[in-house]
Amino acid sequence: MQDFKAGKYINQGYYKSFQPEEINKQWLLTDMELIALLSKADRQVGRLDMYSEHIPDIELFISMHVLKEATQSSKIEGTQTNMEEALLNKEDVSNEKRDDWEEVQNYITALQKAIGMLEQIPFSSRLIKETHKMLLQGVRGEYKMPGQFRTSQNWIGGASINDAVFIPPVHNSIGDLMSDLEKFTHNEELFFPDLLKIGIIHYQFETIHPFLDGNGRVGRLLITLYLVNKGILKKPILYLSDFFERNKTLYYDNLMRVRTHDNLKQWLKFFLVGIIETAKKGVDTFDEVLKLKQNSELKIQTLGSRANNAQKILHYLLKHPMIEVNKVIEITEVSQRTAYSLIADLENLEILKEVTGAKRGKIYVFKDYLNLYTS
Repeated sequence: MQDFKAGKYINQGYYKSFQPEEINKQWLLTDMELIALLSKADRQVGRLDMYSEHIPDIELFISMHVLKEATQSSKIEGTQTNMEEALLNKEDVSNEKRDDWEEVQNYITALQKAIGMLEQIPFSSRLIKETHKMLLQGVRGEYKMPGQFRTSQNWIGGASINDAVFIPPVHNSIGDLMSDLEKFTHNEELFFPDLLKIGIIHYQFETIHPFLDGNGRVGRLLITLYLVNKGILKKPILYLSDFFERNKTLYYDNLMRVRTHDNLKQWLKFFLVGIIETAKKGVDTFDEVLKLKQNSELKIQTLGSRANNAQKILHYLLKHPMIEVNKVIEITEVSQRTAYSLIADLENLEILKEVTGAKRGKIYVFKDYLNLYTS
């Protein structure tokens, strides 16, 4: 790694693009600081993965992890939708926020479908293109070649290419660079630790910037896809966008420092710290979720004959912690009057809280649960 060269700037006339070196090659890891961090990261990811195996109804909680990832990854790109707004139905979202809301929903759909596609399609350019296509479906980037690598020059930062912060490689080298990235992903002959490997893949993808739009979101999504594809995680429960968003300046600075100073070590240190912190937080969140679920179930048992229907509502809330009366009717198959009574019961038990203040179309939130993912 000491001899690592990120690439070189190439004069394209009135601007210089960055041409990265290929990454499918033998890597030698000798830095003890990185090795120590890698060991910690491996332990924490293993702990999170093992923990997830013993949680009943894990799929319920995964949906909240995905929702948080979608809002945080989109937030890095300037989208303003928060988790509560992302839980709303489209018709309940104000017109000025609807584009942002749709981008978050697309991210959720793209991630869920991409995880499913891994059973038929390997981690590859094809999978990346399909994911990108879903991400940009019907939103602001829909005219920027969804599902296709760019055929023109793009840039990062600045109002134009003349004052850009970074200019990725020219479009006619994307095919070769992405092919190299794909080979590196699946090269079993050149052993390299997977957590470092995906750190390098993420850096290289962001440097290639193969699409006209959506590169950041796709690049962050690839981290989880890789970990699931390699069997490091049995379930998609580790997402780094929250860490990247909270350390956004460092995130971009460390990526850029690889290109300007060949400092891959600093980027990988930052990346591994993100994995360690995120995995630890994931275990803590699961702990708190299980405690809250248990406490809520104990409260519900005090409702006597109404407890069974209240339990059905709680089960729904653990996947989608926002509800209105029509959904309660659908879940429990009771009359509107009984549905309102059930909601009142759950409000009295401090499980639900009304958040709109409206006389009609009231929306109720499982606030304590949502807080576990937003704190």
